Amino acid sequence: MNMQAYPDSVAAQRSNIPGIYGEVDFSIVPERLDIDAKVEDERFAEIRTAVGRVFDNPALLETVRGYTMLGDRVVDAYAALIPEYGFQKLIEMVDTACEQGIDAVQNAPRELVDFIRAMEDTPGWVDLTLVARGAREERITMATAVPFSIRGAFLATFLNKYAALPMTMTGTLSDEAAAKRVFETASFFTATTLPGALDRFGKGFQAAAKVRLMHSMVRFHLLGSGKWDVATYGTPIPQVDQMPAGLIGVFLLSARLLKEGKTEFTEAQKATVELSRYRCFLLGLPEDLLGETPQEIVDLLIARHITLREGYDDETCGALVRGTMDADLFDRSSPRGRMHTWLENGLSRFVLIKSFLGGDAEKAESIGIRFGLKEKVAAAAAVAVVTAKASFYSVGLRIPLVSRYIDDRLNARLAQLLDMYGHADFVTDAERYEISASQ
Repeated sequence: MNMQAYPDSVAAQRSNIPGIYGEVDFSIVPERLDIDAKVEDERFAEIRTAVGRVFDNPALLETVRGYTMLGDRVVDAYAALIPEYGFQKLIEMVDTACEQGIDAVQNAPRELVDFIRAMEDTPGWVDLTLVARGAREERITMATAVPFSIRGAFLATFLNKYAALPMTMTGTLSDEAAAKRVFETASFFTATTLPGALDRFGKGFQAAAKVRLMHSMVRFHLLGSGKWDVATYGTPIPQVDQMPAGLIGVFLLSARLLKEGKTEFTEAQKATVELSRYRCFLLGLPEDLLGETPQEIVDLLIARHITLREGYDDETCGALVRGTMDADLFDRSSPRGRMHTWLENGLSRFVLIKSFLGGDAEKAESIGIRFGLKEKVAAAAAVAVVTAKASFYSVGLRIPLVSRYIDDRLNARLAQLLDMYGHADFVTDAERYEISASQ
């Protein structure tokens, strides 16, 4: 594969955004990009049928390979203004543009205008009525399951060294930083389900803009640090590495439906999928990476799995896993806080092992995730608590006499959780880039 084998948009990053990509050689096929993967590879043993289906669609594989080297065109251009404005000023201008409109930003740079306009330009393939319904439905999950499981889903992003390295380089190894990143993730997804949050001036819209800017700032700092190895790791936080976070819920749903012999979503499921697709659009993902049917969604995530070379090392992945597991997320000073901590510790481990490690507890143990009797009891208790609470909200919202009360109570619970998660900065600090050149 040479430069011409990538989409034109990949190579164009060098000339269009020289402040970030000027020194990047886009003729390189990075080590992380497994172009030699075959259906027969041992790592595909348990999903060979699904993998074979994707190999029968070479155009899909080429699409995903191309996006492996692609950043975020409009926001990267804005982040490249850091030397001129400073990163704090760029953040302040985004906040003003999101809260008051782009016209409220005095002498707004063209790059900021392009950034905000791109988010405002909702594509025709998005059904905003379905998005609103999906957000209303997903509130229950955010209020019940997420507070107990977010750490497990977050840990899944650390299991591959090629995708996890930016976290290491941006200082996420400390307990404090790990807790902050977990809560920022929970805060973003929770905020997007509140009524009106994804409207143009909603908090979810603003959070998405801040997340995109954070990712672009990471690219700016890493590629300018002289310590990022493009030949090994490719582009930092490429588009394909944002797919799992934005789509993991609907991927697991899609995989379950296909296993049951179903090929279409129910109306309620379609709404949840549409919410995920719109949220991903706001985060900068193109339609090419956002499937609409269960099979399309599974195929896209499988294609990403195929093209991402398998790699785990303890120095990168293990340190991130241990740092995140050791982080004190919740206040243990009260009986309720200690109970929540116990339940969360069990369920997060269960989610990680069941959903991302193929149920292999021994593999989990090898990377520092113990799942003994104590954790199993906590996970079972957490499932019971989550199921009971979800049923309470789900049934209550269907009963006319109490639905308004339950609706208000659910929104109040989400607001309470956002307060517990704390203020989400969605910023990155260049002073944290302390990785050695040997890494």
